[in-house]
Amino acid sequence: MAGSASRRLPYHVADTIKGWIVERQLVPGDRLPSEAELMETLGVSKGTIRESTRVLEAQGLVVTRTGPGGGVFVCRMSEAKATSLLSHYFYFQDISIRDIYQIRLALEPELAASLAGKVGADDLARLRESLHTYATPAPDLEIERQQHIDSLRFHEMLAELAGGNPLLSFIIRFTVQVLSDLTVYRRLYEPGDHQIGPTGCQYHARLLDAIEAGDAELARELMREHMLSAQAVMNDNEAQVRRGFLTD
Repeated sequence: MAGSASRRLPYHVADTIKGWIVERQLVPGDRLPSEAELMETLGVSKGTIRESTRVLEAQGLVVTRTGPGGGVFVCRMSEAKATSLLSHYFYFQDISIRDIYQIRLALEPELAASLAGKVGADDLARLRESLHTYATPAPDLEIERQQHIDSLRFHEMLAELAGGNPLLSFIIRFTVQVLSDLTVYRRLYEPGDHQIGPTGCQYHARLLDAIEAGDAELARELMREHMLSAQAVMNDNEAQVRRGFLTD
């Protein structure tokens, strides 16, 4: 038991340091107390402090700099790091298309409605430009795969515009990324429904028109219809793959 408690101690110390960061309202770039200060304050060894620092570094919350002016500094975790950590958690979970679309149906229609009349001309032009890569049927499976990814990227771009709610924006982008990974890893594009890109493109174009016109109800309904349509196709593709429709 003593050995187990010893192994857990660095994690407890790391949690204490995280509490300090919040209580003292430290921001990225602020320096943490020195090793000696932490050892004295927390009553633990140098080895425990260093192990705790490694824990915080692995979590993406601090960075260690050596040399003059060095030390341990608070840093902002990148979205890529946060996504990676969450993805690792779900790596061995049997996530299904239904699981993903349950979240998308709850959130993305409301996101679309919230953007109605609030997207600038430059962003609308950028979003419309992105539609060209999946506007026509895919001639082969490689382009089919890329069209799936590009059409999902459109939804990430929409989520990036939800600046007033960073949690909503992150959840949607993370969910879309999980679906994109699932599509590639499980080869869900390979049953070859070559119209899924153009169909998605049509929904996206109409959705942008509704957003530009400030019609929140229409934007919400179009996104919901789009989600249900895409889910039906992906469910069918998933079922075909699970039945051994594909051969290696």
